[in-house]
Amino acid sequence: MITRMLSSLTIAAVLFAGTADALSQAPPPPPPPGGGAALNETALQTNGSQSLTGEVWVDNWFALWLNGEKLIEDSVPITTERSFNAERFTFRADPPYTFAFEFRDFMENETGLEYIGTRRQQMGDGGAIAQFSDADGHIVAVTDENWRCLVVQHAPVGGQACERARNPTVGEGDCAARTTAISDGWTAPDFDDNAWASATVHSQRAVGPKDGYDAIAWNPSAKLIWGKDLERDNVILCRLTVSTGE
Repeated sequence: MITRMLSSLTIAAVLFAGTADALSQAPPPPPPPGGGAALNETALQTNGSQSLTGEVWVDNWFALWLNGEKLIEDSVPITTERSFNAERFTFRADPPYTFAFEFRDFMENETGLEYIGTRRQQMGDGGAIAQFSDADGHIVAVTDENWRCLVVQHAPVGGQACERARNPTVGEGDCAARTTAISDGWTAPDFDDNAWASATVHSQRAVGPKDGYDAIAWNPSAKLIWGKDLERDNVILCRLTVSTGE
């Protein structure tokens, strides 16, 4: 009887050890839809007298220029379906700062639609939020109505009529796009953006931010911005110049 009990205890110990080992080697939880981490962190090698931190969330993709030089772009390609993620990056720069964003919502082609040919065929919706802070944690800039923005791709012009189309065709009828040429030097500090509209601030409920948005502690002054039309404004340029780092 004692031998049988010892034998049973030995088997149980082996099974427990095997289970613990299997748990220790379990794969990490899957990434959010679209791939990549919910929050990607990067230390950029730039020069300047001030140390800054930028934090950005966009549905779906962004590229950022600082004082006319490209600084960073979204780590998840725009071609990735449901590429929701946030970026945090540190860099050095000298004030004044001119921040210039290109924001893009995912679209399969110039109709502005996604999931074309399926029952999910629809117009996508965009939204972006960003904040920049100094080494002491003081806010340097946030996205709000003070940014100047230009919509350079708006589609489909027919809205839901194109969304319901059996064969949405690029450039035709309700599925046509309204485009605006991008001016040379639009990222430069001396570019005149007075003709651009003020950014439209959208509510969190309207944008529905997800997957990475909650990984950042947003300052209350940072707002979700886009063009006036969250669904049909697909490519947007936005700029802001901050005179000092204080």
